[in-house]
Amino acid sequence: MSLPIERYTSKSYFVNNPTWDIEDSPWKANFVTNILHFNGILPRSICDIGCGAGAVLVTLRGEYPDAELYGYDMAPDVSAFWLQHKQEKINFFLFDFLGHNVKTYDVILLLDVIEHISDPFHFLENLSDKAKYFVFHIPLDLSVINILREKPILNARKKTGHINYFTKSIALSLIEECGFKIVEWRYSRASFTAPKKGFKTQIANISRRFLCAINKELGVKVLGGETLFVLAQGSNP
Repeated sequence: MSLPIERYTSKSYFVNNPTWDIEDSPWKANFVTNILHFNGILPRSICDIGCGAGAVLVTLRGEYPDAELYGYDMAPDVSAFWLQHKQEKINFFLFDFLGHNVKTYDVILLLDVIEHISDPFHFLENLSDKAKYFVFHIPLDLSVINILREKPILNARKKTGHINYFTKSIALSLIEECGFKIVEWRYSRASFTAPKKGFKTQIANISRRFLCAINKELGVKVLGGETLFVLAQGSNP
């Protein structure tokens, strides 16, 4: 059995996810931009940890033309994508961030990262002083329907390498326990707004609309279909 990190340093993740979720990147970047603008944050430097193909940073370049942009990832396969973005003046590094970074940043992005980390407490505690602000995007895999069915959780584990599973409250608690201060959180309405929506998701959305209209939190806990964006301050603001 492979270790969690080997999913990304070997070919297995690329085989299961050949586009490296590039199609979701403008959607994620839009949330990042909105949550920063809403809180009056104009970053001069942004670092995307686990940046994958780098498409989020490419999208953000249009919004922040003068900012220094950095991307870190450990998967060798992503470097081929980076070559396409030389004109965007983004600094990409094929390294472990905590082992090689020597800078601090205005904003660090952790978009779909902590569900992949074998020890998220150690990782986040050692990261909290590396930027003034952090933007997290976290899938909320734990819902009543997912636990009863199990297959969606197991698919996320096998295909995309999720090894940690969250509800909203668990995710926010983890971030706070690791030394961050929550500034704002918001649901993404991923099952309705994310680019990739299969037929099963569209059918489930009928029930989600009904239940969430009655009680949003109950709808998320029972029927899932949500992800969470979080803006937090680090331990060294």
